[in-house]
Amino acid sequence: MIVNHLPTLLAERRLKVADAVRATGISKTTLHKIYNDQSSRIDFDTIDKLCEFLEVEVGDIFEYVPDAEDQGSEK
Repeated sequence: MIVNHLPTLLAERRLKVADAVRATGISKTTLHKIYNDQSSRIDFDTIDKLCEFLEVEVGDIFEYVPDAEDQGSEK
């Protein structure tokens, strides 16, 4: 499972989605979908803009965490 840390990163900086929209040029709809975990695909350009805006690495925004089901099937 991919864990999305965008809401936390924005909150830590006291930023809103609207601030990211203005600074990056990413559409409001796209950012809201990412923010609310409603997006199944994200363009590399979008990730690049978010990383630049937040001054973070990709792994700071998105984290891979194995599903509990996956861990049980490895036995």
